[in-house]
Amino acid sequence: MLTLKLPLEPARLTPAPDEVLFVTNADLRESANVACWPVEAKYEALLEKALAEHFGKRARRAHPIKADRGHGFIASQREGSDVFAAIDPDAPVIVLLTAWQYSHHLANCLARHRGPVLLLANFDGTWPGLVGMLCMAGTLTALGKPYARLWSEAFDDAFFLDGLKAWLATGTIAHDVSHLRRVDAGHPVMASEAGAVGVRIGEWSLRHKEIIGLFDTYCMGMMNGVFPLKALADVGMPLESLSQSDLLMEMAKVPEALREACLSWYEARGMRFLWGDDPATELTRPQVLEQCAMLIALARFADRFGLSAVGVQYQQGLARACAASDFAEGAIGSTERFPIPAEDGRIIRPGKPIPCVNEVDMGTAIPQTMLFRLLDALGLPSETTLHDIRWGSDFDGAFYWDLEISGSVPFEHLKGGIAGATGHRQPPMYFPKGGSTIAGQGKAGRLIWARAHYEGTTVHLHVGTGHAVELPTQEFRRRLDATTREWPLLNCTLDGVSRDQLMAGHQSNHITVAYVPEEHLAEVLRAFAAQAITQNMVVDVAGTAYDLL
Repeated sequence: MLTLKLPLEPARLTPAPDEVLFVTNADLRESANVACWPVEAKYEALLEKALAEHFGKRARRAHPIKADRGHGFIASQREGSDVFAAIDPDAPVIVLLTAWQYSHHLANCLARHRGPVLLLANFDGTWPGLVGMLCMAGTLTALGKPYARLWSEAFDDAFFLDGLKAWLATGTIAHDVSHLRRVDAGHPVMASEAGAVGVRIGEWSLRHKEIIGLFDTYCMGMMNGVFPLKALADVGMPLESLSQSDLLMEMAKVPEALREACLSWYEARGMRFLWGDDPATELTRPQVLEQCAMLIALARFADRFGLSAVGVQYQQGLARACAASDFAEGAIGSTERFPIPAEDGRIIRPGKPIPCVNEVDMGTAIPQTMLFRLLDALGLPSETTLHDIRWGSDFDGAFYWDLEISGSVPFEHLKGGIAGATGHRQPPMYFPKGGSTIAGQGKAGRLIWARAHYEGTTVHLHVGTGHAVELPTQEFRRRLDATTREWPLLNCTLDGVSRDQLMAGHQSNHITVAYVPEEHLAEVLRAFAAQAITQNMVVDVAGTAYDLL
């Protein structure tokens, strides 16, 4: 006779009629969780106050504060699973997000949770919950889980209170996403001259394949950045799965003299490295030499496997083994690049960027590679990057986004290029082995932005246009100080898309950007839309970009 023995079930947590359950999710790294906790505690108090004063409800934590660890975040998938195993599956739950969070800690639990789910973010640049919320939103969309999303600067404005009231009453919040307009194969853009160019490039990509080489996947809990293999196959962009351990071996093969030549090349062109003596807290030359070895190794892998783009798993991968990947990532994605020799002496892809899939996010690999192929075929500057949708605020009567990738961009995206770049040490909180960022102010110009996500195995692409601006020095520094000053910052407006529309409809914490000359913007947008439709994507064009079609 079989004997069944399972761990004891915890007591079921069911809220009283006047209670609302909430959980708080954050990082896997305890150093980050401790640093981010004071901001979380502040917003937790604001949530409790709003529920009590405006709705007569009591906020009830579904998991304890861990005084011995200095924070009250859920900090692992195991912890999140245990917390939700004890929650009434039909109870409404608020997920309070005030910092970067690893979506996989909770996403699989939320996907099976029957009760209404609200993703609630602080709209603040310090430890940005808005970034974490957008990541979790894209993840739940990919998992097919209905949810609501809400954001606020202080949890006291009418937008926040109206949204919270709606969710408490109905479990849903209706946001304005009218900025997204569907474009399909029947749209006149497909028959335009520019559309025909896009169709030809899309057909070429489907036939020849744009192979995306990623050194491991699943960076920092970003489930929204891991696409089904069928989805990639259907759009002609298959995955070449590579190992970061193999990358370390390839780096070890790069001789010291070649590393030194690489670093000297960038110094001669004016990049300023903020050197120090203490490798635990400061940037040192050996750290950047190691990054130069990574740059060379990445290019050799791209050459060896015939990759269209390449990406490194990033913070939770190599961070404990070598210097951060940022300098290598920004440099390889630049057109002006140290001449990297293949092992047979050939220079690898001179005069062309190799698109770098930062944080191995397949949702940006798709538009980055497509835009590179399109712009390169048209003889236009073809550097691409992703950015975090980090924050944004008003200046001189207008709202400007702060797009801030956590380490580097192609040099061509910076004001001043290589000479406008500063190398900071990556913050020790995240990177114990150090390494240089490529920091600076994003240059002014017109841009196309995009993001891919998936529903089922179908790839969806959101596309729009924008204006990158160079804000005055004092305002730029205010924004840099309010976010992370070691990282590159791009300020921009998105054409015909408000702050709240982007927050309501975007399916990722990331956004892909490419600069396009004003005189070619409309033609490139038309070609890009046609290219995506040809590659079997569902395309939505955002804001007034639609008028350019």
